[in-house]
Amino acid sequence: MWSNIIQKAKDGGLDAIESYVFWDRHEPIRREYDFSGNLNFVKFFKLVQEAGLYAILRIGPYVCAEWNYGGFAIWLHNMPGIELRTDNPIYKNEMQIFTTKIVSMAKEAKLFASQGGPIILAQIENEYGNIMVDYGDAGKSYIKWCAQMALAQNIGVPWIMCQQHDAPQPMINTCNGYYCDQFQPNNPKSPKMFTENWIGWFQKWGQRVPRRSAEDFAFSVARGPYITISYDYDAPLDEYGNLNQPKWGHLKQLHAAIKLGEKILTNGTRTDKDLGNQVTLTTYNNANVERFCFLSNINNNQDAYVDLQQDGKYIVPSWSVTILNGCNKEIPEKKKDTMQGKGSFKANQLLEQKELTFDVSDYLWYMTSVDINDTSIWSNSTLYVNTMGHTIRAYVNGRHVRYKFSQWGGNFTYEKQVSLKEGPNIITLLSATVGLANYGANFDKIKTGIAGGPVQLIGKNNVTIDLSTNVWSYKVGLNGEKRQLYNSQQRIGVSWRTNSSYPIGRPMTWYKVEFKAPSRANPVVVDLQGMGKGQAWVNGLSIGRYWTSSISDTNECSDTCDYHGKDTIDKCNTNCGSPSQRWYHVPRSFLNNDKNTLVLFEEIGGNPDNISFQTVTAETICAQVEEGSLLELSCQGGKTITQIQFASFGTPEGKSGLSRKAHGKLLMDS
Repeated sequence: MWSNIIQKAKDGGLDAIESYVFWDRHEPIRREYDFSGNLNFVKFFKLVQEAGLYAILRIGPYVCAEWNYGGFAIWLHNMPGIELRTDNPIYKNEMQIFTTKIVSMAKEAKLFASQGGPIILAQIENEYGNIMVDYGDAGKSYIKWCAQMALAQNIGVPWIMCQQHDAPQPMINTCNGYYCDQFQPNNPKSPKMFTENWIGWFQKWGQRVPRRSAEDFAFSVARGPYITISYDYDAPLDEYGNLNQPKWGHLKQLHAAIKLGEKILTNGTRTDKDLGNQVTLTTYNNANVERFCFLSNINNNQDAYVDLQQDGKYIVPSWSVTILNGCNKEIPEKKKDTMQGKGSFKANQLLEQKELTFDVSDYLWYMTSVDINDTSIWSNSTLYVNTMGHTIRAYVNGRHVRYKFSQWGGNFTYEKQVSLKEGPNIITLLSATVGLANYGANFDKIKTGIAGGPVQLIGKNNVTIDLSTNVWSYKVGLNGEKRQLYNSQQRIGVSWRTNSSYPIGRPMTWYKVEFKAPSRANPVVVDLQGMGKGQAWVNGLSIGRYWTSSISDTNECSDTCDYHGKDTIDKCNTNCGSPSQRWYHVPRSFLNNDKNTLVLFEEIGGNPDNISFQTVTAETICAQVEEGSLLELSCQGGKTITQIQFASFGTPEGKSGLSRKAHGKLLMDS
């Protein structure tokens, strides 16, 4: 599927594609590397080159990326004496070994532009400037070492550091953010670049879907002309590889407009003139007296009327940018849319979860025993647990008590009335994570699980037994994980029960079903509506965690989006009152032509009757167009437009023409 997606990115006007390198995937076990299958980054960059695009190699090796543990291999955490992302010799040695490994593979494949390859830039570290102050002088020493280590790789192309205002020369510091138009690199001779233009925002379980309008995104790009853009949420190309309209079409036009002035923008001099009322004229001139201009209006509720004398008069809508080729010819206005672990062991303390699981499983069992000799005090008592998240399930004497999760992923308390019997009572706690922290100063030191507790039993008259220093038995993972129930090829020691009536609403249950892949070539999704929380595999390959029972807030969503003013994560939300995610992408490369297997581990209880496999396609296209403007609509995948419905506040005049060519393009004048 990558070739198709890369081509769509090119068709949308992009010149370069970035890619992180994920340490945890490539070196899951120290000195044991994996570059097979979809981890073959060399093949990926060669596909980029075959498409005629450039590439940016973002090694990090800390990547953030809303990726588990920021992309770090979990075995780093358990190395004695190590401290991540600071002036620590153990960490720096491991970082240098991994970086050198990636660079050597890229050199061997001749991927750098200096070798005739597509990679024009490489990145070391990632957004360290946001948190460097927390590391003090050690942080400053570390970032200098990063630069020296990177330069010693001799790759023949520039190195970049994003969000690093004091990047050591000759590192090029770049901007990550919503608005980088005011960003200036710390070297006046360095180019001004985005490494991340946040086209949306990531979504947490239980939250509404954040959206960033195409207009606002284009506004931020046009105010910072000729800057590299990438790294997406709510992206122009969605996770299924489909065009996300209106963003794709809107930004395609913007990219085309900016490319008209490419030579002037990259070789000219820039001047800014304040025209008043929050309107700015930015002019680029080159030695041949060629000009290219941007009129930006940052007023979020008032259009601007601008008279440039001999260069003409222009209306610049609020929170918008008008692009002028030659500074006197408006390029078709870009504001309006074109289209819409460790196994089992014991310890007399409550241990931190990831130190035990090594991230091989989300689940860790904590088990202990307490003797009760006076049931008058303890027959109706309270089990109290303080946990670092993210979910907890408790059992007393084998009987399920209660399940609870943290809404926002932080620490929380668990309290539930329990009945204890005389003699030994077995307390079992199942702690589960939904990923590990990936951002912030010392994020690697953020604890998970029931680290330190306390775990207490509170009886009559607040008599308390603290179980925190009891002897606790630990077990990493689930029996089903150990037996690889998710692996459709696993036959030894695995016996599935085939019943016409399978359990519904029962927690901690494994389900398996066989299915045929949907026909055609459209992207495939599985609809997990009705399920609770758990994990899913197709043909033994993980498609991720699901949490369809996590319902987003019912407030602050709207069918329309006012893009004026700065964008925030609460500004243009959708999906209120619905599951945070219901459809899960199943890459076609995961599927067989005949029989396929879906395996689910359901953690809290769900109804598999509603599960279905579907294909994703954009069948209806909506757009708005002003009188006298040209509207272009097109279909992807060789489809054609079959019907047009036109709505107007007045009587529409003019004509529309329908082209039934293979590419399915529609041109309509109104």
